[in-house]
Amino acid sequence: MKNILISLFIIASFLGCNDNQQKADLIITNARIWTGNESSPYAESMAIADGKILAVGENDAVSSFKNSSTKVKNLGGKFVAPGFIDSHVHLMTGGRSLLSVDLRDASTPEEFSNRVADFAKKIKPDEWILEGNWDHTLWGGELPNKNWIDENTKQNPVLIMRLDWHMALANSAALKYVGIDKYTPDVEGGTIEKDKDGNLTGILKDNAMNLVLDKMPPMTNEQKDKSFRAAMDYFLSNGVTSVHDVDGLNKDFESYTTAKKYRINGELNVRIYAARPLNEWEQLKDMKDESDDFLKTGCLKGFVDGSLGSHTAAFHDHYSDKEDDKGFFINVHDDLYNWISEADKANLHVLVHAIGDSANHTLLNIFERVIKENGIKDRRFRIEHAQHLVPTDVKRFGELGVIASMQPYHAIDDGRWAENYIGAERIKTSYAFKSLLDANGVLAFGSDWAVAPASPIQGIYAAVTRRTLDGKNPNGWVGEQKITVEQALKAYTKDAAFASFEEDVKGTLEKGKYADFVVLSEDIINHIPSKINKIQVLETYIDGKSVFSLNDDK
Repeated sequence: MKNILISLFIIASFLGCNDNQQKADLIITNARIWTGNESSPYAESMAIADGKILAVGENDAVSSFKNSSTKVKNLGGKFVAPGFIDSHVHLMTGGRSLLSVDLRDASTPEEFSNRVADFAKKIKPDEWILEGNWDHTLWGGELPNKNWIDENTKQNPVLIMRLDWHMALANSAALKYVGIDKYTPDVEGGTIEKDKDGNLTGILKDNAMNLVLDKMPPMTNEQKDKSFRAAMDYFLSNGVTSVHDVDGLNKDFESYTTAKKYRINGELNVRIYAARPLNEWEQLKDMKDESDDFLKTGCLKGFVDGSLGSHTAAFHDHYSDKEDDKGFFINVHDDLYNWISEADKANLHVLVHAIGDSANHTLLNIFERVIKENGIKDRRFRIEHAQHLVPTDVKRFGELGVIASMQPYHAIDDGRWAENYIGAERIKTSYAFKSLLDANGVLAFGSDWAVAPASPIQGIYAAVTRRTLDGKNPNGWVGEQKITVEQALKAYTKDAAFASFEEDVKGTLEKGKYADFVVLSEDIINHIPSKINKIQVLETYIDGKSVFSLNDDK
């Protein structure tokens, strides 16, 4: 009898322990889950409670977390990945672009002009026309002129951006509003374009755009709300659960203050890592840290140069199509060094834009100097874009621990015309994804939205195939730089989380991490590479809650 009682006690104790095991609010079952965890990359089922992952594994093992109140969702073999992280967005301007004139695919000057004219008819007098995101290469390379739009925008100031945001077209009303005329001198790090007779064309490059941007009326609260909500909906529809907003604490865009309001109201559905301009590092150092699981600060975004498409990216040698033009530096070396060094001493996270090979080389030199002077620590310097590198600089990313924060969609866009700008030799290390990985570098992928679509699916397609948008490179533009789907997925998840010091809480589907994940229409890893761009985001989950469903959207 004594032995029987002991046995019953042991059984009761075991059952009691099992009863005390936390039960799941939701179990995803019968799925093909890519966890991002190299030790166990695939699973069938996932249990979630209180917004966190309880367990990931086989169906039978995870079913033990089920009780009568657990919701079970059978995905019927659908592919699941960690929520995508877009490592480089312009959140508020991107949201605003969804509500403004769309010039991205305007393929003729006439279409460009007509779209602006049609949009002007829909808005009130004195309301600014912004964004646009035009691409002059689509109609042969001629830059737009204010004469194309002046007649139909007399009552509306216009500042519409080239899609890379390093060149803009202002109409006469906008130029008059801010006091720019043909006698206005160029600014350091920017140019005011004039025709052969010395008249303004309306084109402003890089820092010259600030002559207008700094005097524009600020966005109203209503405009901010509409733009911010449009941006959130857009991200979620693309499976993006976290973004690194490089304009997040910029006073001209104020996406952080809007995000903070949404967070207080419990309406913030996308996790945000918000950057402040690098030259304002002291303000960020003194800013009260209010970071939480949805809204985080602590990083700074700076610039070295402009962009390839605007001929403002800084190169060692001149542009192939324009003698005596090597681009230019937006900020001088000493300023960059001082800002980066002081920010690093204050333990702030430094992210700096560099596109041309001279800009990247200069920035790597500054990073190396700061590392030597300030000592070894976990600083995770980032180069935003890192598009064109001299071969000897590729290995320095791994050696210095510098993260290459890159946007693969740019490769299949720029690849249409980049060789005309910089020649056949320099493009060999343009968007050098594979070479950087082979040199033990870390890639964090993003979009640069609204410069490019904030679609990780399109980004993965670009990184894996490198097929240019014009269809002229079916085997891949600079095909030796193609990477695998899993490498691209990692750059959009695990390593993107690493790029914001958040790898312990997201980026992979593991016990204890946020239950942020995306359900895709196809197994992206085993899909035909050339058809990856047709894959759809079926559902997006944050904290284990569905925040987007394609079926609901139809």
